[in-house]
Amino acid sequence: MDNPIPMTRRSFLATTSCLGAALWAARAFPLPAMGAGFAGGGRVSSQPLADKGFASVRKIGNGVYATVSDPSKGLETVSNGGFIVGTDGALLIEGFRTPAGASFQHAALRQVSSVPVRAALDTHYHFDHTLGNAFYGAQGIPIWAHEKTAPLMVNVYGPGSGPARPERIAAIEKRITDATSDAARERAKGDLNMLKLAFASVDSSAVSLPNRSLEPSNLPLTVDLGGTQAVIESYPGHTPSDLIIRVPQQNVIYTGDLLFNGMYPATSDANLSNWRKTLEMFSGYDKETLFIPGHGPLCGPEGIATLRSVFDDLADQASKMYKAGIPVEEAQQRYDIPERFKDFPIIAWSFCIGPAIAKFYEEFKAGKT
Repeated sequence: MDNPIPMTRRSFLATTSCLGAALWAARAFPLPAMGAGFAGGGRVSSQPLADKGFASVRKIGNGVYATVSDPSKGLETVSNGGFIVGTDGALLIEGFRTPAGASFQHAALRQVSSVPVRAALDTHYHFDHTLGNAFYGAQGIPIWAHEKTAPLMVNVYGPGSGPARPERIAAIEKRITDATSDAARERAKGDLNMLKLAFASVDSSAVSLPNRSLEPSNLPLTVDLGGTQAVIESYPGHTPSDLIIRVPQQNVIYTGDLLFNGMYPATSDANLSNWRKTLEMFSGYDKETLFIPGHGPLCGPEGIATLRSVFDDLADQASKMYKAGIPVEEAQQRYDIPERFKDFPIIAWSFCIGPAIAKFYEEFKAGKT
């Protein structure tokens, strides 16, 4: 049985400060499909192996499972993940936002197998994929990640990383007060809730760093679990630290946040040129490929095509505004969501839309696009 996660005064206060963010998440992720399984030609089990509301685990292949989060029902996991099980070992994917989220996934694994866990792998450094690592560490499970993940976690989430917090919060609160339209006010509120969620997540967790760094020069890495092979590859784009996990024998790919399905992607740390090249590569996989995105429901190649269309639209609108001489700060606010994407959740404007427009402007200036 997994060890219970104790509720300390620190974690209680941080959790309490998350309540506003939780209410925001319920509005930001309103689609039932966020936690639903993908039909996938019968490959995805119609019944979950485990279901806590905030996430469910479904079998998607022989020894292959997906953990799909539904943030509208809780913030323990937030991102998607999963695990791969062979006759000799297992590989867990993602640390999630909290140790409770990682504990849930580990318990689901133990429902189907008692084989040793070779490792838990973080697909990148962001808090909603790594702050649950402490649970794995307490179980003696090695934590693997891209070589840049640990340094980025220390820099962004480690001691001394938060002196600017009050100023950052105050700046967004001023934007809310000074907003001249309802749209601007709501965007600023979304930015504030996202920032508070990130801060509260760090405050309620003991940051547990990966203890095996995977160097890109040594990738791809094939992990033989006994009858099932997992292939770890590096494609920086969403962040400098992105990894994917393929199960070639079963046409399954865990993409991390290189794929946001049915929603606008977070682009603050992105190299958009690299990201779009990776999506183009994904589009060349077999049409029967099943993708486990970092966020959103499971999908086939249509999910890749949709995200490529989102980026195409962002680039097209940014290009028109750039050529018209519109300043980047104004362009970031003038992006117009097309009708076909009107129902796509946007986690926060300044984490998704704003950075994307600014990065496209940088590419135009450098003559890269």
